Amino acid sequence: MARDIDRRNFLKLAGTAAGAAAVAGCSGGEETPTEGDGGDGGDGGGGGGDGGDGGDTGTETGTPLPEPETRVGYLERANRLLHEEAPWIFLNRQYSVYGKSTDVDWEARRDERIDGYAIEPTGDTDTVQITQSAMDSGLDPHDHRETPTDNIVLQAYEGLLSRDREGKVIQELATGYERLEAGRVRFELRSGVSFHSGDSLTKEDVAFSINRIVDPEVGGLDSPQSDQLAGVTGAEPADGDSAVIVESEGINPIVFALFATYCDVMNKSWVESNDEAYINTHMNGTGPFQLADYEQDVSVTFEAYGDYWKDGAPADELVITAASEASTRVNQLVSGETDVIVNVPPQNISQVDQADNAEISAVPSTRIIYNAMIYDREPFDSVEFRRAMNYAVDLESIVESVLSGFGDGTGQPTLEGFTGYNSELDPYPHDPEEAERLVEESGYAGAEIELHTPNGRYLKDLEIAQAVVGYIDDLENVSASVNQRDFGNLTDVLLDGDITTGPAFYLIGWGNATFDASQTIIPLLTSDGALTSYKNERVDELINEAQSMGGGETGTDS
Repeated sequence: MARDIDRRNFLKLAGTAAGAAAVAGCSGGEETPTEGDGGDGGDGGGGGGDGGDGGDTGTETGTPLPEPETRVGYLERANRLLHEEAPWIFLNRQYSVYGKSTDVDWEARRDERIDGYAIEPTGDTDTVQITQSAMDSGLDPHDHRETPTDNIVLQAYEGLLSRDREGKVIQELATGYERLEAGRVRFELRSGVSFHSGDSLTKEDVAFSINRIVDPEVGGLDSPQSDQLAGVTGAEPADGDSAVIVESEGINPIVFALFATYCDVMNKSWVESNDEAYINTHMNGTGPFQLADYEQDVSVTFEAYGDYWKDGAPADELVITAASEASTRVNQLVSGETDVIVNVPPQNISQVDQADNAEISAVPSTRIIYNAMIYDREPFDSVEFRRAMNYAVDLESIVESVLSGFGDGTGQPTLEGFTGYNSELDPYPHDPEEAERLVEESGYAGAEIELHTPNGRYLKDLEIAQAVVGYIDDLENVSASVNQRDFGNLTDVLLDGDITTGPAFYLIGWGNATFDASQTIIPLLTSDGALTSYKNERVDELINEAQSMGGGETGTDS
């Protein structure tokens, strides 16, 4: 008989310190990496309440508040304003819940990356298989924004810096990094590194890769990742030494945190000698695995790269496939067809736990799940209507009933433990009467709205969407329905740079592996964000102020 596993027991099974912290209501906390981990200092604490400027009881949109004095203060103030303006229905922090075979040694990461180099086969075969919920959108590491694609390209491509499993910044292709002055930083490059083609890594390759992301005139690509290197304006090889100078607008307080998460390095001559179609179906990185076979939308097969600059990968072969249905992934795992699967839903945890050949690995992730409401589309152009949608939803019940407690409710875009999180803001309470009153006040009584959602991309995404719509539909003056969408089709219209082409109301998730509020708010909630659903001059102003301020100073880490 299947055993019912509650949240606390689940975390005990998961056996992670991060999970235990989440039970205590302090996910992040001491384990949460900050800018300081990258040698970049950071603003330090913040201590709650608009960034150590002193607590306040006012509101950004009502009682005037004193102007923040620190970077953290500006970020917290932006979160306060966004809580009040409610551009989203704030939902939950996602837990990353994986199933893994007992024939591999591997533990889940907080940033949702599945690094094949960290998977050690312990059974009879040297092949490891990973099954995701979706395949890639192409193999160009600079031409995507989705985690499934990232989990494929990261096996072959590497960046200047990286992060360990807990999120701490570590060296990769750079052996040292320092801030020279406001707007200029320097990376010392590792020697003895080669691309899979056999070409040696050069400073020209690194500078080209950075410029290809931030400058649409370089490398034949208008990269959708330009805002991931927020503030970076370009790079150039250093004179003489094997180093690269990176320039930014202003001080760019999180520049090292950005490079620890983003910017895979590509071979300049290889990119310039091939067209877009070729680059999206072939790979040439410096990583531990090189591409052996690529069948679009079906599978990607890698083999260990023999000339890798570190010790060779534990697995000789790495295969990545996808199954959109969670039950299919679980069945593949317990039948021995795959070694690691993503997004095990709560109802299948006991199935994995009770199998002789599989177990669970899970951590609170860096991903927030939310319902965007396009700010200039009726009825979402009314702040009263948007607030009403937040009051309508019983978020606590969704976390407990839909997610079986494997989530944390949110009331702002920034997750607890991140730089800029405002500890004074709670999730909206469930108050249907207040929701109906605000709908009447908005002038949109009788509105009919449709929530677009993927199915299977995020943990219980469709079920969360159905619950949200159910609560809204229970209001006497609003009707709501769900529209299931293919994840790729949905992200295509959300990432095309045109806010008018996407649906007015949609469920999506956002992972922020920099652990800094700016990297959620800038792309999603500022006027020029790549995936924005909202425009507000005061939000833009607060973020611009935050990004113009430094904190602790940097040092080398060589």
